[in-house]
This record gives sequence, structure tokens and C-alpha cells, in this order.
Amino acid sequence: MSKGANRSYEFGPYRMDPARNLLTRGAEPVPLTAKAFETLLVLIEHGDEVISKEELMKRLWPDTFVEEANLAQHISMVRKALGETPQERRYIITLPGRGYRFAEPVRTVLGYEGDQKSKQLESSTLTLQPIGAGKKHGAFPSILQPVLAARSWVAVLVMLLACGLASSIYLQRSRKPSLDVAQQRVMLAVLPFANLSGDPTQEYFSDGLTEETITDLGKLNPARLGVIARTSAMAYKDTSKTVSQIGRELGVDFILEGSIRQEGGRARVSAQLIRVRDQTHLWAQNYDRQLSDLLEIENELGNTIAQEVQVNLSPQGHVALSRAPAVDPGVYDLYLKGRYYWNQRTEQGFWKGIEFFRHAIEKDPNYARAYAGLADSYILLGPNDVLPSKEVYPLARAAALKALELDDTLAEAHASSGFVLLLYDWNAAQAEKEFRRAIELDPNYSTAHHWYAYDLAVMKRFDEAISEMRRALQLDPLSPSINADLAQIFLFSRRPDDGIAQCNKTIELDPGFNQVYWYLGLLYEQKGMSDQSLDAFLKAPPGPANPSQSAAIRAAYRVSGIKAYWYGRLEMLKGQTKEHYVSSFTFAVPYARIGDRDKALENLEKAVDERYPSVVFVQVEPVFDNLRSDPRYIDLLHRIKLP
Repeated sequence: MSKGANRSYEFGPYRMDPARNLLTRGAEPVPLTAKAFETLLVLIEHGDEVISKEELMKRLWPDTFVEEANLAQHISMVRKALGETPQERRYIITLPGRGYRFAEPVRTVLGYEGDQKSKQLESSTLTLQPIGAGKKHGAFPSILQPVLAARSWVAVLVMLLACGLASSIYLQRSRKPSLDVAQQRVMLAVLPFANLSGDPTQEYFSDGLTEETITDLGKLNPARLGVIARTSAMAYKDTSKTVSQIGRELGVDFILEGSIRQEGGRARVSAQLIRVRDQTHLWAQNYDRQLSDLLEIENELGNTIAQEVQVNLSPQGHVALSRAPAVDPGVYDLYLKGRYYWNQRTEQGFWKGIEFFRHAIEKDPNYARAYAGLADSYILLGPNDVLPSKEVYPLARAAALKALELDDTLAEAHASSGFVLLLYDWNAAQAEKEFRRAIELDPNYSTAHHWYAYDLAVMKRFDEAISEMRRALQLDPLSPSINADLAQIFLFSRRPDDGIAQCNKTIELDPGFNQVYWYLGLLYEQKGMSDQSLDAFLKAPPGPANPSQSAAIRAAYRVSGIKAYWYGRLEMLKGQTKEHYVSSFTFAVPYARIGDRDKALENLEKAVDERYPSVVFVQVEPVFDNLRSDPRYIDLLHRIKLP
């Protein structure tokens, strides 16, 4: 960067760095929302000139109509951040009928000073070592300092944040009239922490803090506080959306936003809690700690913050804070990488997740969460026709049981065990016990609600299944998988109109999530809407290999109706068997739809022998409705002992 390329502003005890969206007082960051920061910057850039409200609003919201109250709110935020009171207006002067003026003298700082600080930061950053160098899927940098031999400092900072945050929310709720239990539960979203280090390789550093914050806050007081899952929260990384937009989209009452900077062996974290309905800042806190001291001061600072706001954490909250297991930073880093790839819900993502979870276990054979992640990866390889069930589910079971052996209070492990019991053992009743235990341990774990919904559907408790899937969706509203799977539950319960509406919501959310088109095709078929059904099926995996194949299916459809698609699908599946494993269950579906009972039942029998996971849904799958009166189908149900 050339001399003079940076421009910062100093006024009073404050320094404003627009390049990094950072306001500091001395060495301490001052929390400001992005729009409040922009408001202050516009005022400063005008010097001591008066800027009208209309011009200021045009600068801040150039393409959007907003009310004047929005501007007043952000001016109030800036004044609060700068320590102004109604009796003393040192920085921002209101001129009635004219606008605002920034009254404090401002000094512009160019070039050298900012550049020198950047160079110091670069020189103080730890040299990152590759993880898994030479492995199949490449290497990733380690993001955490090895100086913390006992556990990740990220988790420690989260505990400090959690206490203050829970306290603030508690106080806000306690000032209101008492509500019933359902109304008392509020929803919170933790936005991705901004990386202010200036070093792109530290992105996983800030992402790790976000992930751990979500996890630990979710355990504090789940009866009162619901926390949006990571999948949905991370969609707002580097977003330009306002707090009110995000709150509306996620359906939350509060938003936590913050930033993190690692410099010179110190961690500087700023966080602030915002109430969505009026964008009021309820709580803000800065943390500046030596990394090597964090372990010793963890409990002391957590309890101090809680006492200062005069609130007692729930018993569950105390357990979550004090019993967090020790973990090496490098192990935790590998675990985060594994979950990142698992959340992609792709075959490649599952394999890469397995690789990172295995590396974590190699480094720490006693880290229960890595075993749970490994179990989840194997679990989802089964129903996606990647490997035969008999190869992957025993591995999933072993990993889940090992996780429970190491930590039987781990919700993830109980959910993993429950899904193995459902999909491989076809034991819905025993699986229910595991899912309920997982939810008892962590009601904010969206995956437990998600998988429990399928268990309830197998037992034909459809209203409960829909309710449980909606709970998962409330916690993870932007998850394409959960959105689409709610449509599948509507399919199972013979509610095609609701299912079609849910499919369309999912497509609007993520048009590239191809599985939803399969559900949509089946739902349209359930309603007898063949044209729409064909359009959806042709977008579902495995789709036609080329445009000519698609055209041939459409031509056949004009002659023989929707059966033409099912014949075409059979041919596509037969072609796929030359490339990879395709289960007998996958073949049973089109045979049932074209009316070939013998072939459909023959393949279902093979699927039972293969212990294919989707066999557990045979009683509720509409595609098999034309088989239900066949004695061979009834015998098959007896074999798998479904309720």
C-alpha cells in the first residue's frame, strides 16, 4: 500500500478508521452498528458544515425510502457511543429546521501511521502450519494459537459474552408483565463476528468464535432463549442488510453482533446486543485479554459479569459454562472444519468432514464432539446412495456410542444414536428416547428436532412430526434441507397443498437445492397435476443427462402420460449403476409407479436385506400406496417390525 492510501480521523479521545469500520477510544474498540458508523462518518466528513436531515438520509439510504425516525435513532446511537448526554452535546449539534453539525475539531491522519500498524500486525501474526498436508482433500491453515494447551480461548471468550448477554436479555424481559411460557421464550441470532485483523487467513478465527457463541448461548436457558443455528446465522456474513431486515427474515427478537481482532498475543473482542423491534442497543462489552491468561480468569470474569447485572443464571446455564470440556485449540479447529463441510450436505462435503473429524480424533481420542460429527457424516452417506448401509451404519453407530461413552450429556451424540436406531435398526420407539434426551439436553439443537420429526412420521404421528420440523425451522430458518424436509413430512401426511407451498418457499430460498424438486414432483403427482409433476421431476436428481434425453421424455409423456417419466427414470438409474452404487430401494420407487408390483416388491425385499435406511418410511411413502393390499407387502412389514 502506498503512502497516504489510508485515511483515519481523530477527534477528542476517539479515532475513526473507515477502512476497517473501526471506532476506538484509546486502545478500546467502541461498538457501533454499520449504519451508525456510516452516520458518524458522514457527519465527520462534512467537518463543521451543517448537513440537512434530507441530505443525510439520502447519503445513508440512497435507494430506500425511510422515515425520519430512523435517522434520529442512528444519531441517538452515535451520541450514546460517544458518551453524550442530553445536557451535554459535545460532538453532534442539532440545528432545528436545518439539520446536524459535527462540532468537535477533527484531525485527518494519512498513510504512515496506519501502514506501520498493519506491518506490526503482520509481523506479530503466528506463522500458520498446514493441517493434513498431502492428504486427498488438501491442507487448511490452523487458526488458533498453540499457546493455549488446555482448550480453545475462543470458547473462553464465548463464556464471558454469554453471561453478559443472557443477563441483559433477562433484565429486558423482567421489566415486562409476566407472560405464559410460550411467550416468554425469545429468539436470538448471533451474526458472524467481523474479522478486524486485516488478515484474510484469520476468517476461520472469527467464524470459530461465532460457532462457539451460538453453541454455548443455546445451552444457557433454553426454556427462555432460542438461538438461531449456525447454518442460518452464517448466511449474513459480510451482509449489508439492516438489523430490522435480518430480524424479520430470521424471526428473532434480539441480535448479537460483534468483532474480533488478534494482535500482539492479545484478543480484543467487542460485542453488542440489539433489540430488533426498535434497534435499541441494550448491552455492549469489550474484552481485551492476554491469550495465555484466559484459562485462569474464565470463571472469575463470567461470574463477575453475571453479578454486575444482578441476575442468576439458570442451573443449566451454570452447567454449560462450568463443565465445558478441555480441548486443544488445534483439535477444536479440526472439529470446526469438519462441521463446516458436513453442513454442505454433499457427498464431497461428507467425505471431507470425515477426514477432519478423524484428524481431530487422532490428536485427541477423548474429544466426544468429534466422534459425534463422525457419526453424523456416516449417517448421511447412507440414504444418499453413496455406500451400502451395511458399510457405513456400523461405523456411525460405533462413533455415536463412543461419543456417549466419553460424554453422555452431549446432545449431538444422543441425536446421532437416535438416527442410527431409526434408519438402520428400524427401531422408532427406542430412537424416540434418544431424540427426546438430546432435546432435553439442548432444546436449541435444530438437528435433534429435525431428525425427531422423521421418527414421529414413521410412527404416523404426523401432527407432532410437523410441529417438530417447524421447531427445527424456527431455529434454522434458512436451512434448505430443513425447509425441503418439512415438505416431505407434508407429503407423508397427504397434505399436498401445504407441501407444494413449502417446496416453493424452499426454491425461493435456494433454487439450486435439487432435492426439493423431487418432493415437489411427488406432491403434484399426489394431486393429479401431471404437467407440473413432470416439470419438477425433470429438475430432480438424477435429472436427464442431456437436453435430448429430456426432450425424449417429454415426447413420451405426451403419448403415455406421467408413466413415461418413470420409465425414463428407470433407464437413468440403470445407467448410473455402471458408475456407482444405487440401492434396490431407489429402483423400487419407479417400478411401483409404473405398476410393476413384482419388480417393486422384489426390490423392496432386497432393500430390506441391504438394510437401506429409507425402508423405514415404506408405510408412509405415497409412492407405495398401490402395493399395500398385496400379501407380500404385508409380510415385508412384519419383517421390519414397524409399529
